[in-house]
This record gives sequence, C-alpha cells and structure tokens, in this order.
Amino acid sequence: MNTYTNPVYQDYFADPFVWKHQGVYYAIGTGPAEAAGQVEEKSQQRVFPLLQSDDLVNWHSAGKALLRPDPTLGNNFWAPEVAYCDGTFYLYYSIGHEDKHHQLRVATSTDPLGPYEDTGEPLLDPKTCPFAIDPSPFQDDDGQWYLFYAQDFLDTDNGVRAGTALMVDRLNTMTKLEGKANVVLRARHDWQRFLADRPMYDDIYDWHTLEGPCVRKHGDRYYCFYSGGRWETESYGVDYGVADQVMGPYTDAGNEAGARVLRSVPDYVLGPGHNSIVASPDDQTEYLVYHAWDTGMQARRMCIDSLLWTPDGPRSKGPTWTPQTI
Repeated sequence: MNTYTNPVYQDYFADPFVWKHQGVYYAIGTGPAEAAGQVEEKSQQRVFPLLQSDDLVNWHSAGKALLRPDPTLGNNFWAPEVAYCDGTFYLYYSIGHEDKHHQLRVATSTDPLGPYEDTGEPLLDPKTCPFAIDPSPFQDDDGQWYLFYAQDFLDTDNGVRAGTALMVDRLNTMTKLEGKANVVLRARHDWQRFLADRPMYDDIYDWHTLEGPCVRKHGDRYYCFYSGGRWETESYGVDYGVADQVMGPYTDAGNEAGARVLRSVPDYVLGPGHNSIVASPDDQTEYLVYHAWDTGMQARRMCIDSLLWTPDGPRSKGPTWTPQTI
C-alpha cells in the first residue's frame, strides 16, 4: 500500500482536476500565474499547469496545457477541467479580467498533455451572462454529456442570497450548450458568505458564493459537490446537493451549520475546496482531490482524501495532514 501525506504536490496548484487515461493520472489546475493574471513574454506561451502520476500520490510537472487565446479576452484563467470523448480531449475553463467579465470557453487536443487550442467561441454569450466560471463536464450513464458551472444572481427571493450560484445545461455537442439551463443550487446560509457589502453590478450586496461543481452518480441519485464561502478564508469548504434527475431539482438541506464533506481544521488545514473525484489505482475507492491552504495562507496546494458514502450522504476522512494509506 502506498502512503501519502497532504499536500501531495508542494507547489501552488489550485482548483485541481484529476482524470485517469490509459492507466495514467493527469492533473490540471489554476497556477499562480493564471490566478494573478501574469503574462509571460514568450510569444506563444501556454497556460494551466499539468501534472502526471502513476499512483495518485507521486506527481511531477508535465508542462502547461492551453495555447493562450486572444489576449483581449483577459489574462486571468481559472478552474480548468478535461473531458475525453471519441478520441478528443476537451478542456473547459473560464477567462476574464481579474474577478470580472469571466466567460466559459472550451479548447481541444488529441493528447492529454496538449497543446489545447481554443475553439474560438464562448459557451455562453457574455452579453447575456456577464460572469460565468468553473465549468465541469459530466457524462450520464446513457452517454449524454452535461455542463455544470457557476454564474451570478442578484435576486433574494424566497430566502436565497445574492451571489454566485450553480447551473447545469445539456451539451448538444462537446462544444455547444443546448441553452436550456437549470439552477442547481443557490446560497441560503451565512457560512456561504463571500463578502458583506460587496460592490457589484453598480450596487452593494451581501455576496454569497457557491462554486466549483463536481458531479457523481451514486446508486440512482446525482450528487453535485460544490465549494461554498470565500476561497481566501477558513469558512470555505465542500458540501453537496442531491437530485433524482441530472437536471434537478437539487437540494442541499442539512448543511445549515456548515460544509459536510470538507471543512477547515484550525491550526492544521484551512479552506479546503474546489474538488474533483477520481478512482484509486485499484479502482476500489473514490478519492476527493482538492486544494487547501497551509496555516500561513501562503499557497493553495493539491491534496487527496478518500470519499466515503454513508447513510447520511457523502463524507470524507479529510482534510488530513498526517500519513495516510491508499
């Protein structure tokens, strides 16, 4: 049995998405340059760091994935995820200007390590959806693909909070949405607050955030894992909603006191969140892959911990900071 101690990769690696292809694990995430909007001087540089592993524990750098698209779209690249369909790898991501005007894009490659080239069109029209992030593709049992993502809402009807919330739409093709999106979950609780009195859209809001969707079907139900709160604080954590149909309706009732899957352990692990899910090398156990801050809040680094399916819903042994076996 392999032993690991979190973080499993020591460099900055936020929003980690891990997938396995032909027995090899690949990880893609938001690096420090992508988060900060830094531009290298090379004329054809790539963005989004890639990692590779044979065992889910020992990781090494494998370059960068995406050929930088039109610079007028922005320099901040967030939360990439990859889907494989019919011999092509599809890289979904958002691009924007700092934390404003993010749009969803998709790029393609025939190699998991790229280079990925943008298809040239946004997945959502920025004129009607001025901020969308965290695209997460999901394939149902019948082969149909869907895209979960996050976008902003300003209303506060029926107890919901203004802020970023979760959506789902059907993919007609791997690069085109059907355009009939459903709301998955809206924020309803104080622990999901991003910032009180936040200036947004020419007004001031008590802003709440649900982001980083990741969907798994377990039994005959759909579980949409998400991260809630402010990513820079210890209130940030992973919770979930559950539904009988992939398009919803979803409910996350029972999380009034805070995130139920991953949450901070003061003095040890802070702000665990933005998870993906992948099987262990023997395919017997599912693992949450997520980022977490060190206690000095110096960097978000990649961590893994086993996912537990309990009678009360999905839970985790994590976040852990001591040696674990896999």
